[in-house]
Amino acid sequence: MNNADRHGLIAKAVRDSGSVTVQELAERTGASEMTIRRDLDTLAAQGILERVRGGARTLLLRGEEPPFALRAHEAIEAKQRIAAEICALVADGESVLLDSGTTCLEVARLLRERPVTVMPLSLQAIHVLGETPGPATLMVPGGRPRAAEGALTGPLTLASLAALRFDTAIIGCCGLTAGDGLTAYDLDDAAVKKAGIASARRVVVAADGSKLGHTAYAHVGPASLLHTVVTDATAPADEVAALENAGTTVRSS
Repeated sequence: MNNADRHGLIAKAVRDSGSVTVQELAERTGASEMTIRRDLDTLAAQGILERVRGGARTLLLRGEEPPFALRAHEAIEAKQRIAAEICALVADGESVLLDSGTTCLEVARLLRERPVTVMPLSLQAIHVLGETPGPATLMVPGGRPRAAEGALTGPLTLASLAALRFDTAIIGCCGLTAGDGLTAYDLDDAAVKKAGIASARRVVVAADGSKLGHTAYAHVGPASLLHTVVTDATAPADEVAALENAGTTVRSS
């Protein structure tokens, strides 16, 4: 098991259990306790967990959005497959709005090699698309980055979206159900997602399986606004069926 996979497993174990010991993590990963202690120190420095005597515990309260640094370690391969599926839906020459979030960041890594125009809504994706010259054309919106997230929000972001029209909006997902629609953890983030959806001819949602069947508290819009949802094999079958019955195309990567 490489470092990234082990860190992802540790982060998930701490998040799911609330707290976990070094010995338990060593048994789960097959790594030595010395390696686990180093891993915990690294993850604590990134703000993913809190180091305590003999192990670690979560920093999250129930219902809070997991930090970007934690989400970046989770379901990496699934997010990469989802990103590839989404990019296959985008034609050369399109104008694309790219939402914030870890899955959308994987989309940015692929779109920078395509002859498309992209306006990302996070500092991380702006950096990815702008760090090396490539065929993609980068457009940078205004806005205020959310602390620790890098997602752009506020009046300047909303004004940027209102001034433009996109072929495709690729929207990140905090929660999605056929009944409650698309939801977010943050009210400002929900406002940006709403504006992004309104600015595009087609809406594609990037959602790993853990997001389907889950509802966050800030409502973005009904599922009927979404043309396509790209998810993975872990998505609940009943929720996939409900979305499809409501008219949304669901593709599994």
